[in-house]
Amino acid sequence: MSPQTTEQTPQQDTNRDLVLKRLIDASPEAIYRCWTEPDLMTRWFAPKPWTTPRANVDLRPGGAMLVVMADENGTEYPSPGQYLEVVPNRKLVFTDAFVGDWQPSEKPFFTCVLTFEPEGGRTRYTAVARHWSAEDRQAHEKMGFHEGWGLCAAQLEDVAKSL
Repeated sequence: MSPQTTEQTPQQDTNRDLVLKRLIDASPEAIYRCWTEPDLMTRWFAPKPWTTPRANVDLRPGGAMLVVMADENGTEYPSPGQYLEVVPNRKLVFTDAFVGDWQPSEKPFFTCVLTFEPEGGRTRYTAVARHWSAEDRQAHEKMGFHEGWGLCAAQLEDVAKSL
């Protein structure tokens, strides 16, 4: 199936999904680069004043990803995961259920489906965080999903526009 005919976003499960949608003033290609190039990821991934000291990407289904965020005191929070689907410039699906090459993680929390759809010279950016349980979704929402991912989307837009 070509990327144009691939179903881009999953049907929403209101019990387990958190969704963020934005119209971003940058191309799908630039946004995709920001999500897949470690040097770019470190510029926007954590909501300021937090930082992203490092990111590692093995961009293929089954490939590992690791993003490390740090708080204002420098305490690091690693987020390992694995890519499930990679459609260049259009879609990324990753999960924390595996940590690369199908090795299970200690505690799965969610799977993320990102889509980047061209729209009037900009990009319709959709992030669906699908959690393993309604309780996990509620916990993620209480941690500040909408605010944090919203801040990161604005930071992503700034970096993508600069490319």
